[in-house]
Amino acid sequence: MTQSVAELLGRALNSHQQGRLPEAERFYTEVLKIEADHFDALHLLGVLKQQNGESAEALRLIAAALKTDATPDALTNYGNILCSLDRHQEGLAFYERALALKPDDILALANRGAALTALNRPEEALACYDRVLAMQPDYAAVHYNRGNALRGLKRPREALASYDRALALRPDETGALLNRANALAELGRHEEALTCYDRLLQLMAGNTDALNNRGTSLVALNRPEAALASYDNALALNPGHAGAHYNRGHALRQLKRYDDALSAYDAALAIKPNFADALYGRANALKEARRYEEAISACEKALTIAPDHPDAALGMFDAALAVCDWTRTRKMMGELKAQILQGKPYNPFTLLSCLDDAALHLRAAQNSIRHAIPAPPVPLWKGTIFRHDKIRLGYLSADFHPHPMASLLAELFERHDRARFEVTGISLDQAGDSEIRRRLVAGFDRFHDVRTKSDGHIASLLRDLEIDIAVDLNGHTLDGRPGVLALRPAPIQVNYLGYPSTIGADFIDYVIADRVVLPFDQQPFYSERIIQLPDCYQVNDSKRKISEQTPTRREAGLPDEGFVFCCFNNNYKITEAVFDIWMRLLKNIPGSVLWLLQDSVGAQDNLRKEAQARGVDPARLIFAGRLPLDQHLARHRLADLFLDTLPYNAHTTGSDALWAGLPVLTCQGNTFAARVAASLLLAVGLEELVTHNLEDYEAQALRLATEPSLLGDIRRKLEQNRQTHPLFDTGRFCRHIEAAYTGMWEIWQRGGTPQSFAVETIPSRSAA
Repeated sequence: MTQSVAELLGRALNSHQQGRLPEAERFYTEVLKIEADHFDALHLLGVLKQQNGESAEALRLIAAALKTDATPDALTNYGNILCSLDRHQEGLAFYERALALKPDDILALANRGAALTALNRPEEALACYDRVLAMQPDYAAVHYNRGNALRGLKRPREALASYDRALALRPDETGALLNRANALAELGRHEEALTCYDRLLQLMAGNTDALNNRGTSLVALNRPEAALASYDNALALNPGHAGAHYNRGHALRQLKRYDDALSAYDAALAIKPNFADALYGRANALKEARRYEEAISACEKALTIAPDHPDAALGMFDAALAVCDWTRTRKMMGELKAQILQGKPYNPFTLLSCLDDAALHLRAAQNSIRHAIPAPPVPLWKGTIFRHDKIRLGYLSADFHPHPMASLLAELFERHDRARFEVTGISLDQAGDSEIRRRLVAGFDRFHDVRTKSDGHIASLLRDLEIDIAVDLNGHTLDGRPGVLALRPAPIQVNYLGYPSTIGADFIDYVIADRVVLPFDQQPFYSERIIQLPDCYQVNDSKRKISEQTPTRREAGLPDEGFVFCCFNNNYKITEAVFDIWMRLLKNIPGSVLWLLQDSVGAQDNLRKEAQARGVDPARLIFAGRLPLDQHLARHRLADLFLDTLPYNAHTTGSDALWAGLPVLTCQGNTFAARVAASLLLAVGLEELVTHNLEDYEAQALRLATEPSLLGDIRRKLEQNRQTHPLFDTGRFCRHIEAAYTGMWEIWQRGGTPQSFAVETIPSRSAA
């Protein structure tokens, strides 16, 4: 018996609703044989075709239906197909046509929001979603999409609330789980993000995005080995996942496996040749491996692909400084300053060697902190006033291994007055066994190796230990962990020694300095309150050994005769203006040489080229390889005068030279980093070696090199003052820094807020 159109359509709808698509398609087709322009058959067969992945045919059928009757449902479904083909602008137009006919059409509004999100118009999308939810508050998919729009607006905390609402309605919604985890990661809540990724992977073990993003949270939690396993799982499922290769490179860099990191970035680039971020990651691995020239090339390639890349230009500037490529850095300096003022995050440490400007240092530090910690976390210390028998000090450092900081600090830890202080070491580094490591561990009352722990775990440890004063010895230096103290685990948090400038964070209360490096009139450029010690802020280890074996000049690569100017500062501290002076000195002192640290091949080559350009034989620049500390100190005996750099002075290297008996000539600048050598020299009674402009610096260097008796008198004075002046009196220094800690502690105990103060000189115990 022949069936009517109505009967066939009814059977088609029933089959369609039951998921029997081939059967439904047959009935829709029968209808169209009878009535070729039947609206419902054309429209619904188009929907079915889209379900089968036949988008072109779906568009043809629904377009034909729309010629018969442009209903809101048909317009919306046509828009859906266009959006599935990434034709979002066209899809948006059909949603708007549907809404013109039916302004409160929930489906059209919801899908319009999704199209606007895809078109990067999140504010408009948000308005759409809010209209939908006002009508249908339990629409789980719209809560989820609303979260995506909020993430697009860089509002991850609000996005998180939307994802939570979506999951309350549909607990196993994988998209909401994934993006909830991503929002948590953006908020720096990586432990919670990890839990969310793991829940998603229980539902979808093969979700490569979850595995990849899970690895990124593990890297942020300082668990690079576990991150590698997550990336490897993602790549086993999808070897062509460029993002997983790229992120794998980050984990390998964290493990300091630079060659492997380069291979990972190369794998990402093989899949996605125009992957500018991978080129920048590659540049960072090359910089960390001291392959600076190659790093510059990688940054240049990244900028060719993405001229507005947020980091590549600054990365190139950093590498260029390291190799003394002054032509490049001179051209880039203006743009660098402008970007800092615009709020762009950039490693503040690099700026110390090229900018003598405290206001810019503060701005750069603040930018960096905002980037690293975008959302202030809930503080762990809630205002409790601890009442301990002793003040509990916690020193945090990534440098408790053979490192300049360790060589300065070891004796201080040993000398702290255990009747008044309990001293804990928190080690953030990947240190192996060494003599200095063993000495440092023995110098603490308690020592915690937390290098594989998350910021949250370390902060919780400090809080559980009820540390009164947490001292950050890294700041914005390599492997520093500002996220730990951002959690406010201790009532008093201090910036000391590692980073000679402001950290720019409201969670650091004090910076320990002295009247030379940081006068109180510099307070506007410091987020911390200034504490001035009475002598030099820089501690020294009076137990540092100097090898009894001094190499011959020939063994050190020096000529048998002639005046030896020396500078063992890192090459990145050498500026063009200072180098000009050095070259004029070599020209004015026949037979003299300049003895520099061998930092990288690129820097060595560039400095010799610069010497040649100034009419100086490049062979008069001698480069010293790295040696164990006792041997390095011993070879200072071969030099005649240490020439300091500006605006980043000799710090540990200045102490090394003075401890070894080598006079240091400095020029005092404007910022903390540019005044440290002056502080060292005044604390050892050699004020005649402190100049205040480069003209006087050059004149004094020439005078010292041409008047042997004057230089001899200074050498003898240094030898005597080493034993009698404050610089190397570690016991005296310890009493002063303990007085600083006590002053901070007393302010807190009284319920006061941090305030600047100067520590009064404490007479020696023997004099008392």
